[in-house]
Amino acid sequence: MSPPSHFDFTEARDKFTVNYIYKHLPIDDSQTVLKRNETEKKATLDQALRGVLEEQIQKVNVEDFLSLIYISIDGVTEGICSATTPFLLLGDVLDCLPLDQCDKIFSFVEENVSTWKSNTFYSAGKNYLLRIMCWNLLRRLSKSQNTVFCGRIQLFLARLFPLSEKSGLNLQSQFNLDNITVFNKNEQDSTLGLQHAEVKEEGMEVEEGEMGDEDAPAPCSIPIDYNLYRKFWTLQDYFRNPVQCYDKFSWMTFLKYSDETLAVFKSFKLDDMQASKRKLEEMRTAAGDHVYFAKFLTSEKLMDLQLSDSNFRRHSLLQYLILFQYLKGQVKFKSSSCVLNDDQSLWIEDTTKLVYQLLRETPPDGDKFASMFEHILNTEESWNSWKNEGCPSFVKERPAETKPIRPSRKRQAPEDFLGKGPDRKILMGNDELSRLWNLNPDNMEACKSDSREFMPSLEDFFEDAIEQADPTNMVEEEYKVVRNSNYGWRALRLLSRRSPHFFQPTNQQFKSLADYLENMVIKLAKELPKDLPSEEIKTGEEDDDENGDNLLKESNDSPSIQSKAVTNSQMDEIAAKLGSQWKTLADHLEMSEKEIRVIESDSEDVELQAKMLLVAWQDREGPQATMESLVTALNSAGFSNITEGHSET
Repeated sequence: MSPPSHFDFTEARDKFTVNYIYKHLPIDDSQTVLKRNETEKKATLDQALRGVLEEQIQKVNVEDFLSLIYISIDGVTEGICSATTPFLLLGDVLDCLPLDQCDKIFSFVEENVSTWKSNTFYSAGKNYLLRIMCWNLLRRLSKSQNTVFCGRIQLFLARLFPLSEKSGLNLQSQFNLDNITVFNKNEQDSTLGLQHAEVKEEGMEVEEGEMGDEDAPAPCSIPIDYNLYRKFWTLQDYFRNPVQCYDKFSWMTFLKYSDETLAVFKSFKLDDMQASKRKLEEMRTAAGDHVYFAKFLTSEKLMDLQLSDSNFRRHSLLQYLILFQYLKGQVKFKSSSCVLNDDQSLWIEDTTKLVYQLLRETPPDGDKFASMFEHILNTEESWNSWKNEGCPSFVKERPAETKPIRPSRKRQAPEDFLGKGPDRKILMGNDELSRLWNLNPDNMEACKSDSREFMPSLEDFFEDAIEQADPTNMVEEEYKVVRNSNYGWRALRLLSRRSPHFFQPTNQQFKSLADYLENMVIKLAKELPKDLPSEEIKTGEEDDDENGDNLLKESNDSPSIQSKAVTNSQMDEIAAKLGSQWKTLADHLEMSEKEIRVIESDSEDVELQAKMLLVAWQDREGPQATMESLVTALNSAGFSNITEGHSET
């Protein structure tokens, strides 16, 4: 296809240019072009090549197009043509040809990948190949009808660009959110229960020639109902978008559905007889003639068969391992709020062990398959670290040749100076520097010394403020330390470092910093040790604040009540008793309609909805979400039978 080796490109360029310009330009302009410099002649030849292509494009002769592109490539090599001309010609051809002809042109592009990667063409043509040709061509192709062609384009880009090319890397860990799994979400339209009953009574009907008696799967003893079907395919949404798992309500739903799904896999063991050696060999032989698709069908009628399919089970279990690696991994662009708590980390660790156990029990070659995938995930950790470091190039520059270094003949320093003598004292050249350097042999331990702790404790700093807050001391407002702006600034810094009250939201409105600090002093006084004067603080105020709680209660008139927080087990017990009546309690817990709708949309399990209600109330109230306040709300809602055994004394 390429021109002969004795082809003189300079002479051909001049003849070709002369013929083209005399054919397309007026006489005066033609004479002017021939007198221009080499750069202008290059531009003229570039335009001439595109003009010839425009004349030939109507003939739709691929061989002629490729011959013209070969001439432009060799012209670039000889320096008589612009480096971008072959890519412009390729783009024009691909835009004008039908898809079946584009396949032949793209085969030419694939064969010459080494040419495009050379220094002459790469910098000038990489953007043309990426944007004008490949992306425009991909838009014209159908992902379902032209799957192989799309894959060839992606492989070509992978061969063309280096591994560290950031335009081909998912640096921000974005997910393909368009990959939505569609399944039947209407239980009324479900025929799964009826189908399962028919299978139990009549047995599974198989078309002749599809499966022999020895290869038939054992009947499933687990009821394959609509609830299992819905929960299993709902999990695909979490695998599609793992960020949902950091949301508390979504995590509870994921946890519940995962436990039930994995329990089904654990109780329904696959037998090696179901995947006999003969059938495996037939599958391997036929695999070369079929296109493999990783996405499974979601028909309800296939659920029973899919549970007996080892490939289907492996795909489902591998999704868990990939999801867990993302949730636990350190990703540079992951939001600061995407952090797992201790319970979530413990559940992921236990579930990972269970998933690997199920993979090892899945025939054929379960142990080998599990070990291989574990190795792949470990390799993926190195890949993530490389991306977090900004994807540095894998190509290392050769170090410059240096002259051999001669051994140093300098006199060694005395041992006393290096701290190796009998005194073990390092001399820094100055008495004061030597003293400071030798205060502690370990510099890090010296930094941890108690003498370097300059931040006061809450008790010491707020002792005067707590004493002045006691009405019995009759300290006037203008003389209180909280009115001092310098004291207030240091108090805020100390609270932000050592007090959790600083970060707790409140509905109270404060007119000044002094009012805010007085409120904080009152809260701190309740928590400080009993030997401080906070034990005797009285406010003199009898009206409740906006939250319905007194800022202080007189300790001499009424015994102190230590409010207990609601534990997770208590919430589970109360949620189980509430059931479908949780909305009645929601009104007494002052939950908004929006919050109730969110709880209803997150799960269809009424017990789980009740648990979500209590969790949302606890998050909103913070430390005020005590068992005492919950019991009060239950009694006012008419659930006095639930509060038995939970009332505080």
